Amino acid sequence: MRLVYHPAGHDEELGVALVELQAGRWRTARDLLLGTGTHWALRTSRTQLLAVAAARSDVVGVWLDEEPDSYDALLMSARVAVERALRANRQRHPQRMEFEIRARNEALMAARRTPYDPVPWVCLLALAQIDARQRRQEHRLKPTEPMLPSGPWGLLYEVNRRDPYNREAYHRVLQFILALESPWGPPLAAVFDFGRSVASQRPVGSPLLLLPAYAQIEHRRRSRADPLWRQQWAQESTLEYTLSAFHHWFRETPAAERSVADLNLLAYALWAGHQYLEAAEVFEGIGPYAAREPWTSVQWGVAGPNPGESLLLRARAESLSYARTRRPRAEPRR
Repeated sequence: MRLVYHPAGHDEELGVALVELQAGRWRTARDLLLGTGTHWALRTSRTQLLAVAAARSDVVGVWLDEEPDSYDALLMSARVAVERALRANRQRHPQRMEFEIRARNEALMAARRTPYDPVPWVCLLALAQIDARQRRQEHRLKPTEPMLPSGPWGLLYEVNRRDPYNREAYHRVLQFILALESPWGPPLAAVFDFGRSVASQRPVGSPLLLLPAYAQIEHRRRSRADPLWRQQWAQESTLEYTLSAFHHWFRETPAAERSVADLNLLAYALWAGHQYLEAAEVFEGIGPYAAREPWTSVQWGVAGPNPGESLLLRARAESLSYARTRRPRAEPRR
């Protein structure tokens, strides 16, 4: 089976818009966002991926010049500015603070223009991870959960007022916690506490049920290789969260609204936890679409030029093979 690495996955309309943006054409993206309307989960994910595609060119700037009164053009300009600020921060660019200030100003402008849209507030949350020393007051508010660090909880509250359990918002908070400066490294215990706290609220239909699994992967990235690490996914406490995500997110959400990243993580977590029937169902839902993660981070001991992909194909083959032997066969016609 030939794997397809494309962030749009089953969202075919988004896939077309991404191709057009990369070719310097913005009208398909405009029409896509117009059709998305106030479906906030889809609007958030689509604008994020469009911004990643547009950040290396001035295509959104051209759009804004040609349609200066378009809110979607203004929002995408903020999205692109945030993406550039995050890249500049990762690369330790000498002008990274100028990138951050510009992105913040554009996000605030979009928030004032359309107060009911959660995406500008998601943009502000995304920028919080740049402030690892928590110099800004809005990034060091006390949490309601005693085990969590101070952070941008007011910004998360603003997103939740507009779109409860917004996927990207909570992942941005996770990234903020991981970016906090500490002599002992990232506060991984807080990452686990945050993921489990959110998942325990049982947001049916939300990919945030996978937050504990994302916390587990982050722990893996920052720990030494352990040949027994897969066994952690079969532990009852971990498996409970994984199966909850399978039943209450995967089975409750339309295919076009499930991200490739979330699907691949769920497939891995189920396979690693020996839940092969459920893993097979997720792999069937994924189809040919693949993500580099979590496979690249968990491929301890796998041989080959691309061990992450090799592990993915192995997990897929094992799960589908198991399912074929366990699922009831249709009775032959007489």
